[in-house]
Amino acid sequence: MSGVRLSRTYLPGMLERNWGRIISISSASGLAIPQDMIHYATTKTAQLSIARGLAQLTRGTNVTVNSVLPGPTRSEGIETFLRSQASEPSAPIKQIEAEFFATARSASILQKTAFSPSLCLRPKGAVTGQTHRHQKLIETSTPRPGLCRHSFW
Repeated sequence: MSGVRLSRTYLPGMLERNWGRIISISSASGLAIPQDMIHYATTKTAQLSIARGLAQLTRGTNVTVNSVLPGPTRSEGIETFLRSQASEPSAPIKQIEAEFFATARSASILQKTAFSPSLCLRPKGAVTGQTHRHQKLIETSTPRPGLCRHSFW
């Protein structure tokens, strides 16, 4: 709900100035819903829907609305989750992590947060309504100029 409240507060001023950036940090789970995390994916899908609506609302202005969809992230507390998903939960954590992240396209928190500010720059941020996904430790975007796809939130 913080994204909704922040947009309600700041979007009118952005539109008045005809410039602004809204970036939603959502999740790849908003598009590919994990069976064991439906509750989480629901909130991320809602973020994408709100962003898509805002991107359509700001079309034709210099206000852009985009989403960043990180996949699994190496962070504190992930060991418990990884063990719960492993075929051999008692295996060494490095082995479990290597097996999981071989298919999960992980990135570190630093890598993911370093990407988002680039959407605020005038040249790169000029496209609105985009979904920017993190792929294999590198963040890449899927630009579709003029098309409001899954956007910010």
